[in-house]
Amino acid sequence: MNKNVSVLFMLLSMIFVVSLIASNLFETKVIDLWGLEITGGLLLFPISYIINDCIAEVWGFKKARLIIWSAFMLNFCVVGIGFLTTLLPASAEWDGGEHFNFIFGLAPRIALASFIAFLVGSFLNAYVMSKMKIASKGKNFSLRAIVSTVVGETADSLLFFPIAFGGEMPWSLIFKLMCIQIFLKSFYEVLALPLTIRVVKYIKRVEKVDTFDTDTSFNVFNIKDI
Repeated sequence: MNKNVSVLFMLLSMIFVVSLIASNLFETKVIDLWGLEITGGLLLFPISYIINDCIAEVWGFKKARLIIWSAFMLNFCVVGIGFLTTLLPASAEWDGGEHFNFIFGLAPRIALASFIAFLVGSFLNAYVMSKMKIASKGKNFSLRAIVSTVVGETADSLLFFPIAFGGEMPWSLIFKLMCIQIFLKSFYEVLALPLTIRVVKYIKRVEKVDTFDTDTSFNVFNIKDI
């Protein structure tokens, strides 16, 4: 079995990882968007789902599983090292310690919520995309991309907010935040869909690859099977 990866796959994988890590850092800023409060991570995080769709569509669930676990481990390293850095004493000559700690001193509970939500949401996104592709015989990419994103983003929000903020804020507010996040992230996917379609068509034409996961193990822990 050929386990080589292409330049395009590598580029998409790098963007996927950077999008995840950067969005976690941008989550520390709350933005007032015409009266609607959102976090900075919302501007970038949906890109990871768009790339997830592209990779699952072109290279299949195995490669999607590879980049999801890779992104998870690298994000874990960044969060872990960032947290350890906040524990070290800041130089007396530098007055940015408080701001640095605010960004990188992610509370363990929020970090745990982020890790769990990302894994479940990303794998559900890739799974739904792959299964729907088999059922539709490769047709209706737009529908598959939207449905898989809605499923993934919904699972992500349903897990993240209760784990991160349950007991810390009213459940009515948590529910409101979940609904806003699900809607905006899914709407992001719809807006980007024309570009996503073009990217997928280009990759398929250049790579001459269009994978159907008919004989694929969907065990998310079967990492060796790439």
